Amino acid sequence: MKTMTKDVDPIVLDLIENALLNARFEMDSVVVRVALSPVIREQHDEFPMICDPQGRMIVGQFGSYIPAIVEEYSDINEGDIFVWNDPYACKGSISHNNDWCVMMPIFHEGVHVGFSSIFGHMVDVGGKVPGSMPADAYSIWEEGLRVPPVKIYEKGVMNEGVLKIMLNNTRTPDMNRADLMALVAGCRTAAKRVQEICDRFGRETYLASCGLLLNRTREAMRVLINKYISEEPVSFTDYVDDDGVGNGPFKMQLSIYRRGDTAVFDWTGTDDQAEGPINFHIHEGLCKLFFGVYMIMAFDPKIMFNEGFYDLFEIVLPEGSLLNPKFPAALSNRLNTHTRFFDCQAGALGQKAPHLSMAAGYGTSPHFIFTGQDSNGKYFQLMELLFGGVPGRPRGDGLDGHAWWPLFSATPIEYIENYYPVVVESYRPVKDAGGAGLHRGGAGIEKTYCVLEAGSVSIHDDREVVPPWGINGGLHGGTSSKWLIRAGSDERERIKSKLDNLQVEPGDRIVFITAGSGGWGDPLERAPEKVLADVLNDLVSREKAEEDYGVVISDKNVLDSSATEKLRTSRKKERGEPAPFDFGFIPGVHAAE
Repeated sequence: MKTMTKDVDPIVLDLIENALLNARFEMDSVVVRVALSPVIREQHDEFPMICDPQGRMIVGQFGSYIPAIVEEYSDINEGDIFVWNDPYACKGSISHNNDWCVMMPIFHEGVHVGFSSIFGHMVDVGGKVPGSMPADAYSIWEEGLRVPPVKIYEKGVMNEGVLKIMLNNTRTPDMNRADLMALVAGCRTAAKRVQEICDRFGRETYLASCGLLLNRTREAMRVLINKYISEEPVSFTDYVDDDGVGNGPFKMQLSIYRRGDTAVFDWTGTDDQAEGPINFHIHEGLCKLFFGVYMIMAFDPKIMFNEGFYDLFEIVLPEGSLLNPKFPAALSNRLNTHTRFFDCQAGALGQKAPHLSMAAGYGTSPHFIFTGQDSNGKYFQLMELLFGGVPGRPRGDGLDGHAWWPLFSATPIEYIENYYPVVVESYRPVKDAGGAGLHRGGAGIEKTYCVLEAGSVSIHDDREVVPPWGINGGLHGGTSSKWLIRAGSDERERIKSKLDNLQVEPGDRIVFITAGSGGWGDPLERAPEKVLADVLNDLVSREKAEEDYGVVISDKNVLDSSATEKLRTSRKKERGEPAPFDFGFIPGVHAAE
C-alpha cells in the first residue's frame, strides 16, 4: 500500500536522502575499523541498513528483516539491541548460521523513529568443521550454534550470559567478539546520525521524508515493471553443480510476468531441496529486494534503492524446494544457489530487454579455509573469499577477478602472509576464462597458496560442471577447478570443488581456479584491436582469438587485418544469426536431452 506523507520541500528531501546515504556508508567505515577478522575488516562481508519505524529499509543493501523480528517482541525500548543468527527463527532474513545480525531501535527524544541493523559473516560459529560451513552437512544441526532473536543489550545494559554462550561456541572467540562489537558500533553510529537529522529538520519532517523516499521508488519501479515485464510469462533455467554429498546438478527455474502493475516472480519448477547444504532459505522480502535491485541497476540506476516497491512484487517460492527448504535442511553453502538466483534473474529479464541484459557470472562465493596450529602452538584460522569473472554487459566488458558484491574487496596478500602461515605464490587472471563476445566476459582468477604449517583445508566453490552462459550471441565462460600439489612434487592432483578437512603438510600448494563469466553480444563484431589487446594482456590466447573472435594474429602478435576480415565474413555466413544464449555443455543435463 502506498505510504501517506505530508509535503516536504524538495531540497530538504534531497538533503535528508543524502544524509541517510552518508550515514549508511559511515556504518560500513565504523564496522571495518573495529572488526578483527579479515572477512569483515578486509573483505567487507557486512551489510548495513537504516529503516523507518515500520521496519522498511530506506537505505541499505540487503532489505529489511525487521518486521519478522519485531513481531516477536511487544516490549522494545531505547538502548535495546537484538542479535540472532538462526535462519529458520527469522524467516530466512539471514541465510546461514555464520551471519550474525544486530538490530537496534532508534529513538529521538523518546519517540521511536526507526531501526538500524547490520549483519556480518563470522569466521566460525562452531559446528563439525572449522569455518562452520561443512560441505557434507545433511542438517543445520551440523553447522554450528543457532541463536534466535534475543536482546544482547536491554535498555543499554549488556546481557553477559548471551554473549558468553555465543563466544563459548566458536573456535575464534576473540575475532567474533570484536566483529560483534563492530556491528553494534555501526548501528549506534546510524542511530546518532538519524537523531541529528531529526534535530536539524524536525522529527515530523524526517518521518515524512522516509515515506516520500519510499513512494518515489515505488512509482519509479511501477514504470519499470510496465515497460520491461510483459503479461506473457518469460522463463529461464539454470543449474547448480551439486550439493556436496553427491547429488546434482540442481535445476532452478524462474518465470516472470506482469499482472496489472504487479510483477510476478514464480520459482515453480525449481528442484526439491537438496540433501546437502546448498539450500537457500530465502525470505520473501529479500527475494523481492533481489529482483528490485537488479531491475534498478539494469534499467535505471538513478532510482534510489529502498523497499518502497515491495507491494508491486509477488513471489512464488514452492515449499520444500531449493529456495524454500523445510527445517532442518542444511544451509551453510547456500551461496551456490544464492548467486544462481541472480543468473536466473538476468536470463529471464534480459529476454524482453536484450540491450539491457547481462550474461552469467562465476556463480558463487568461493571460500578457502586453512586451519591448524602454528609452531608456537597457537590456533589459526584463515578464511578468504575469492572472486571470479563478472559477466559481459551492455556497457562493456565484464570485470576480471571481481566480487559479485560491489563493495567487497580482496584480502591483501600482505595481510595474509603477515598473519597466517601461508605464502601466496601467484594471483592472476585465467586465460580464456572470459566468454567471447562483443563485450568479453570477465576472467576468473588463479590463486596459488603454499602452506607453511601442517593443517587442514576446506574449499567451497561451484560452476565446475555448469559453465556461465553467454547472451545475445556471446559465448559461455570458463569453469572452475582446484588442484593439490604436494611438497617436492610437480604433479597436480585434482580435488573437489566442495570438500572439508583436506590434510596438508608444510610446502604443499593449493591452486584455486575460479570460474569466468559469459560474453555479451556477437564476438565477430568485437573490434580486432581489442582482441589483440586481450592477447597481449594474456587474457585471450591466439588460438581462441581466431576460433571465437575470427581475429588472426601472427606468431609475433601482429594483427592481420586482411585475414581477419575474410575469416569473419566466412564465419558469419556459415553461422547465420547468433544464438540468444550459449550454455556450453552441461553433463547430466544435455546428455539426457
